[in-house]
Amino acid sequence: MVDETSFPKKGNKSAGVAKQYCGAMGKLENCQVSTVLSYVGRGNHVFLDRRLYLPEEEWTWDQDRRAEAMVPESVRFETKPEQAIIMFRHAREQGVPMCWVTGDEVYGDSPRLRETIQAAGRFYVLAVAANTRVWKELPAIQEPKEQTGGRPRRARRLAEGSPQSQMVSEIVAAWPRKMWQRLSVMEGEKGSITYDWACQPVVESRDQLPGPDIWLLARCSISTPDELAYYLCYAPPATALRVLIWMASSRYTVEQCIKEAKGETGLNEYEVRFWHSWHRHITLSMMAHAWLASIRAAEREKKARPARNSPN
Repeated sequence: MVDETSFPKKGNKSAGVAKQYCGAMGKLENCQVSTVLSYVGRGNHVFLDRRLYLPEEEWTWDQDRRAEAMVPESVRFETKPEQAIIMFRHAREQGVPMCWVTGDEVYGDSPRLRETIQAAGRFYVLAVAANTRVWKELPAIQEPKEQTGGRPRRARRLAEGSPQSQMVSEIVAAWPRKMWQRLSVMEGEKGSITYDWACQPVVESRDQLPGPDIWLLARCSISTPDELAYYLCYAPPATALRVLIWMASSRYTVEQCIKEAKGETGLNEYEVRFWHSWHRHITLSMMAHAWLASIRAAEREKKARPARNSPN
């Protein structure tokens, strides 16, 4: 699971601090932002990695400010999806067993991230913006041909008469009511959380040309039908709808990791300015959270074992 978390700050000296969207406050605010990678499996969740986001305009070219915050010269601007790619690749190199990757629109709207996951032989369920374009069917492609005169054409392009790609919101709006299924995906504080869900196989658009065959998954609020969420899913053709839904809904676990770490291991309780100091604190906090997660997992396993004297 890839997401981000923010740390509100009052000053302007801390590494990476700038006026940017602060999820903790729900608005533009002076803060630091970190992209985080977490892991969920067998009912447990834990952090895997973190990268401090360095705003390009405020930090990339201001050498004096970087030196004062002790930002290494080797550190360059990275978008949040680029940070996600780096952490994903590092987790694979470390042998982390994984099958699926999921995240919100910030990451789903990155074709490069989607391509990286697919190239690694993994699957994804990633939220995307309503204006993301796909094809309902594979359009015809015209390959470049040898030309006897003039400048040769080397690029592939859509064949004449091929349909144009459509926004995912347009495709979903045309779905008949019978396509939708009302399913409960998880238990919330006030009971089961239920949505209407539907999916359809489509063809991804990459650089205005057809990409891989994928699924378009949509979620509709029952109380507010105009409230829709869209997901692109790279998965085996026989993947059940419930699997895609579970993956789309499991992203809350990274939010739970962040909430637990801020409440139990002091993830946001620091007063440091330097680049290396921030990383030391965040790393120690995440390690403490991992230790607590292991203790909880061990206790659950202990309770799940049948009693030694049980007739079963």
